[in-house]
Amino acid sequence: MKTVVINTPLGCAEICGDEIGISKIHILNDETEISTKIPKELKEAVSQLQDYFNGKRTDFTFKINPLGTDFQKNVWQELLNIPFGKTCSYLDLSKKLGDVKAIRAVASANGKNPLWIVIPCHRVIGSDGSLTGYAGGLWRKKWLLEHENPVKQESLF
Repeated sequence: MKTVVINTPLGCAEICGDEIGISKIHILNDETEISTKIPKELKEAVSQLQDYFNGKRTDFTFKINPLGTDFQKNVWQELLNIPFGKTCSYLDLSKKLGDVKAIRAVASANGKNPLWIVIPCHRVIGSDGSLTGYAGGLWRKKWLLEHENPVKQESLF
């Protein structure tokens, strides 16, 4: 398993993967040393994440290999269907997966998403439109949603 640490507008992110695909991308809460060399297996992921943060990319095409249970993988697959710039609620997600009573299990799987940003768990909000739980912190979730908002509000002053 290869690892690289990159700098993002939201802090340092660690990317882990191999020739099969990227298995983990997560934000680090502590400052750490940025990698000076990028393993060839991770170059495409690093490049695409940089493009995303620079506003040049709305989707990801590198190979992914998230590790989880079948249920978690089903939830993560459904998250991939949420379009860039859009959101859905945990309840909507549970309905799409066929069981409204599984809302807590869906929320739990969402929280265990191993591929930060790529599997867009940040696009899931409360039924009332509120920003609810986010492993990376609500301020990061807010930033990501604003970054993806297709309508940019210009300053009047």
